[in-house]
Amino acid sequence: MIPWEHLDTAEVPGGGELKLSRRGAEYSIMAGTIELMNSRLSGSEEALASLAQERIADRPEAHVLVGGLGMGFTLRAALAIAGPKVRVTVSELVPAVVEWARGPMAELFAGCLDDPRVSIAHGDIGEQVAARQGAFDAILLDVDNGPEGLTRRENDRLYDVKGLAQTYAALRPGGVLAVWSSAPDSRFTTRLQRTGFAVEEVKVRARQKKRGARHVIWLATRS
Repeated sequence: MIPWEHLDTAEVPGGGELKLSRRGAEYSIMAGTIELMNSRLSGSEEALASLAQERIADRPEAHVLVGGLGMGFTLRAALAIAGPKVRVTVSELVPAVVEWARGPMAELFAGCLDDPRVSIAHGDIGEQVAARQGAFDAILLDVDNGPEGLTRRENDRLYDVKGLAQTYAALRPGGVLAVWSSAPDSRFTTRLQRTGFAVEEVKVRARQKKRGARHVIWLATRS
């Protein structure tokens, strides 16, 4: 078996680090001992974008905010569906992840960062959401392994009642918040409902070919 090759380590603002590794054509990003993403498993991240886009298909000039660049699966899926006037802003906290997208993982990204519909916002997505009321038609969150801070504890505020209220306010009426998770969390569903969202939970496969683990996507629509 081909051994893993460590390519780079990046510091996460506020503490922690991410490690990028490669084995042949396969890439992995780790946070400590936890694998955040693997290039062989893209199905559920792509579903995050497609399920959200389906719910705003009647908005040809929609503004979509993607939380977390990762390996670009969600971004590429969003661009494949979105019309020519849709804007996609990607919020990425760790500058090195953008460098990886243009460097060792450039083949995975297939030039999508150069799409004129795409802009990169460096920094904390929570701060961006709190500062922009009524700005987005969809907000897609894939910054942790579920609705709790993993890459850094500050991310907990994205998923508590106060943070969800800020997200609700950042969406336009009828806009949708889509959250990726490796597992169900009934308490998070309750918090979404308490905030005023109409909530749907969808289980999707980690792999495109209907194989592998099942992940969860919350689709929460602002009434």
